[in-house]
Amino acid sequence: MDALLHSEMISLTSITEADLPILLQWYRDTEFLRLFDALPASPRTESSLKEWIKHTTDSHNGYLFGIRRNTDQQLLGFVELDRILWNHRVCGLAIAIGDKDHRGKGLGQHALELVLTFVFDELNLHRVQLTVFDYNTRAIKLYEKLGFKHEGRYRDFIQRNGERYDMHLYGLLQHEWEKSISN
Repeated sequence: MDALLHSEMISLTSITEADLPILLQWYRDTEFLRLFDALPASPRTESSLKEWIKHTTDSHNGYLFGIRRNTDQQLLGFVELDRILWNHRVCGLAIAIGDKDHRGKGLGQHALELVLTFVFDELNLHRVQLTVFDYNTRAIKLYEKLGFKHEGRYRDFIQRNGERYDMHLYGLLQHEWEKSISN
């Protein structure tokens, strides 16, 4: 499979209905759901995932990329750009590595480097923003390593297992990204 966005390790490609079985597995994993979403951890249906893929693919204000290993094209995760405000050149970003065996191996960094280059060079956006929960320390370290700046927090935003956690807002501007890749 020839991909426009690729590194030595991974490629960012489209997600199709053929990927539904693996997506359904991820959306049955409580740990995955709690890292990725503030909604209560509950399984998603095949039809809701089909609708999400179709909605994002058909949208003029978002992009959805599958993160695939180059050696066998296995779907390892996804990156979503959403809520693009073209007039302000701003978008939201979300990333998920599905199977816990693939987390912490550099896939997220490779995927974010590819998608941020796409955001700033191809889409000509100025700002990318994201949110992350206190307990997702691995993601926070990665975002900061890539140049994202901590811009604020929603205190006690989420409750998990009887404890409250903050949700942090991070942003990255085009000139900050260009500076981080030149170092």
